[in-house]
Amino acid sequence: MRGSSDLKVHVKPKTFGDHVALRLVKFLRFLADTFFKKRYGHRAVVLETVAAIPGMVGGMLIHLKCLRTIKEDGGRIKILLDEAENERMHLMTFIHIAQPNWVERFLVILAQAIFFFFYLILYIFSPRVAHRFVGYLEEEAVISYTQYLEEVESGKISNDPAPEIAKKYWHLGDKARLSDLIKAVRADECKHRDVNHTLSKRL
Repeated sequence: MRGSSDLKVHVKPKTFGDHVALRLVKFLRFLADTFFKKRYGHRAVVLETVAAIPGMVGGMLIHLKCLRTIKEDGGRIKILLDEAENERMHLMTFIHIAQPNWVERFLVILAQAIFFFFYLILYIFSPRVAHRFVGYLEEEAVISYTQYLEEVESGKISNDPAPEIAKKYWHLGDKARLSDLIKAVRADECKHRDVNHTLSKRL
């Protein structure tokens, strides 16, 4: 299941669940903007911690459902677990860039705990809304990384060499810079956005 490279994709909410999902994401966006402002590297550390949870939760619940019903999963488990792994690599990469302080490390733990239980309950009651929620979350991620890239390309944020972990994971090349990394991560988020909106439509 492939995603597009269109940075301006937005799925208009149609159902009550869609509207709820979008409002929740906009609220989370407000919190992130208020707390982090333009500290994009630190924002990425906390938000990628959260972003790595949905794929794992969804994959786990589909796996258990398949065991109960003795039915195929249609490839969804691998797609979601790959998404979770990819988001984890985003986190591991931005740890090298932002080097979070103890407050942000505490927020990482708190965000993981709260969001895990929230998303688990949401997915149990409505997988369709859960995937729509992630789709909207990824739409905001694309916007955030685009803003981050603009800050780097304008010279407001130093375009430092990309960490080694990023060069190896995305095959960026020895001379890769932060801007190259951001483009690679943003492309991932575009794919996750489209995949989750597509899964939401199919449920």
